[in-house]
Amino acid sequence: MIILYLDGIAQHLALIGKTTGPLPFLKYGLGDDRLGGAKMGFLDSNVVMKVVDSLKDEYKVQLSTYHYAWLPKTNFKEDSSVHLQPYYLTNSWKVYGDSKYDYVTVSLDGRLPYNSTQEINPSKIVVDIFGVTSNTNWITQLSTAKEIRNAYYRQTEDDVFRVIIELKHQQHWGYLIYYDSTGLVIRVKRQPQKLIPQNLLVAIDAGHGGSNTGASGVTSGIIEKDYTLKIAKEVEKYFKTQKVKTFMTRTQDTDLTMIDRTLMLRQADPDILISIHLNSAGSDTVKGVSTYYRYIGFRPLSQAILKRMQELKLKEWGNVGAFNFSLSGPTEYPNCLVEVAFLSNREDERKILDPKFRKLVAQKIYLGISDWLKSLK
Repeated sequence: MIILYLDGIAQHLALIGKTTGPLPFLKYGLGDDRLGGAKMGFLDSNVVMKVVDSLKDEYKVQLSTYHYAWLPKTNFKEDSSVHLQPYYLTNSWKVYGDSKYDYVTVSLDGRLPYNSTQEINPSKIVVDIFGVTSNTNWITQLSTAKEIRNAYYRQTEDDVFRVIIELKHQQHWGYLIYYDSTGLVIRVKRQPQKLIPQNLLVAIDAGHGGSNTGASGVTSGIIEKDYTLKIAKEVEKYFKTQKVKTFMTRTQDTDLTMIDRTLMLRQADPDILISIHLNSAGSDTVKGVSTYYRYIGFRPLSQAILKRMQELKLKEWGNVGAFNFSLSGPTEYPNCLVEVAFLSNREDERKILDPKFRKLVAQKIYLGISDWLKSLK
């Protein structure tokens, strides 16, 4: 039983329930920024949660003895039928593949919270499952798994169980974590056999749209949402001339939430995502191009695109990691957000207004992807 003092009145809080809604996520703490504060990652629905505190729109949840996180209240549903067990155990695993993916399935006593990270040199996927202790004495690994080199575990704390997946290739191509009837599933995407753009499905996201107008031009007053769509359409057009399959999150000036886009992309299952934006700053002297990623395993794509974009005589504003943008959050595919140039800078704005420049942006993004793929061979 937890006692909270809200408006000076003692209130008792003892909430046990499950995650709910589309794309529930955990935050590390109460820090905030314009994009919502640092997130641990997405969770599946119906994951058991123990609420230990409440503040404004978020619940503090206890993941294990020594680990806590914050969960939006909209992503929690109290459930009186859920009773926490004295302890939770893992059971046997299976590692296998089908025609498209590799899988690791970990049998568990319940749907427990988790968090994942990417490691490089060598490439690994690391998943911490909270609130569980190992009783895994059997890991069956089948030759149908093509991308997973090894899968094993460590009990890093009494009730934190770490799944370690070593990959065969240097590049992370993405993974999805979810629960099914067998337990926790980590679905690992394989590296394409032919490392050429024509062998990929490239998702193209035109930033903003509808009521979400974005930034505006310093002299022209043009709106970001209109010109991200113009650039995205040029990217789509150029990629089609190169016989590259594409998927557009929007082709018109429509309202799309970040959840809408993320779920749409999960359904489309692209190999990579490029999100197009235009930057803005409080000072009109700030200018240049920048690319963004969240997970270290996806950084090489953003570096290659940034290098090519600088051929357009744009100043380098930088390659930004750990970026807290919603479309940088999915782990299913390498993704890169491109801030093409600054609408708040007169020189950059003139470039953005030029149709020839927008066509060249499409070409440079294509060449950046090509360079990245060549570096993997």
